[in-house]
Amino acid sequence: MSEYSAKVVWRRQLEEIFTDNKYSRGHIWEFDGGAIIAASSAPSIVPLPYSVAANVDPEEAFIASISSCHMLFFLAIAGNRGFVIDQYIDNPIGIMEKDAAGKTSITNVSLRPQVTFGGDRQPTLETLEMMHHQSHDQCFIANSVKTEVVVNILP
Repeated sequence: MSEYSAKVVWRRQLEEIFTDNKYSRGHIWEFDGGAIIAASSAPSIVPLPYSVAANVDPEEAFIASISSCHMLFFLAIAGNRGFVIDQYIDNPIGIMEKDAAGKTSITNVSLRPQVTFGGDRQPTLETLEMMHHQSHDQCFIANSVKTEVVVNILP
């Protein structure tokens, strides 16, 4: 068993009334490795100036964590199979809508990895699909959510 933690900190600015719902949604995420990430609500959910456009929002972080987990397993699988990866880029997209129970949720995440292999050894499309399938099966973030996660392999 492993345990993970983070610290989320929000503080009201002294000039903010709070009960008028016009307070800043800006806050920080602190992680044990020392990273501090500026976070906020998504401007599409809470309009500016109450959200902070330059910050990461929880919806983006959710999608990025699924993509990152998939990528890390993919890199390990490819390396163990003797493939050299020069670059891995994913531009995942998450869809937020009402689910079957009528609750707003991210119902679908489409991973769209583009992998550039180096060296003479290049995987076949079948091998590439199999490695992505294994990565998806092993990704503990994707295994932890009810969101449908789809991998669309791009050239």
